[in-house]
Amino acid sequence: MPELPEVEVVRRGLADHLVGRGVTSVEVLHPRAARRHVAGEADLIGQITGADVESAQRRGKYLWLPLARGGAPADAAIVVHLGMSGQMLVDGGAVSGRSPGDDRHLRIRAGLSDGAVLRFVDQRTFGGWAVDPLEEVAGTLVPASVAHIARDPLDPLFDRDAVVARMKRKDTEVKRVLLDQTVVSGIGNIYADEALWRSGVHGRRRASALTKPALGRLIDDATDVMRQALDQGGTSFDSLYVNVNGQSGYFSRSLDAYGRDGEPCRRCGTIMRRESFMNRSSHFCPTCQKAPLRS
Repeated sequence: MPELPEVEVVRRGLADHLVGRGVTSVEVLHPRAARRHVAGEADLIGQITGADVESAQRRGKYLWLPLARGGAPADAAIVVHLGMSGQMLVDGGAVSGRSPGDDRHLRIRAGLSDGAVLRFVDQRTFGGWAVDPLEEVAGTLVPASVAHIARDPLDPLFDRDAVVARMKRKDTEVKRVLLDQTVVSGIGNIYADEALWRSGVHGRRRASALTKPALGRLIDDATDVMRQALDQGGTSFDSLYVNVNGQSGYFSRSLDAYGRDGEPCRRCGTIMRRESFMNRSSHFCPTCQKAPLRS
């Protein structure tokens, strides 16, 4: 699933091509794409049509488009759930791209006031759109469904020391804490493995057993690796993750841990391993990242 760098790449593209444009029409072409909007498909269409896209916002892995009407400040937003295969593609107008008719997996199509078309394409249908009211949380307007999500390391208001203190109080595996979006958002399985490898910490170590400086370095490593991934357009393992122009990211070529089981560690040469963790896979170096003793 997309993590912070991939979602930020999409957000930047949407900010470039949608902000200030009006939505002139909306078609929902698959019912699952509107299932998160409790009031139903017709209400979703009604709330979006005729609104202007005020901005493109993100917190962690969550993406939303605040909607304004009649010059009033935005009080609601389209919350975009990318799921495992969701794509937000802009065609026509100032952006060239594939024809909307080319896609068998088109789920939502929105016409824009400049003649462009915003397409939500989702092969596996785990994603979708919903319109949520905006509410103020700690001085920031966020959709109601995102209010419980913690700030991410690229947020200007991210409080590193407070996050480290909260992690230190967690008597559970440190990788589980990294993946907890209510503690620190944006980090998923890929970048958790990368950060843990960089810090030389095994993901099954208890967060409470690590020192605050060690936890701080881990957060710093997660921040650095996500910035580097962002610079390369994110991580694409298949054709399903693309930016708004349909282009893939290239950070998969720079990964040091994730997906490298059976290959030599880039630091010490030991063969990398993979193990099951939280219905996912963890990738680590058994030499650089010593596993905790099991009881």
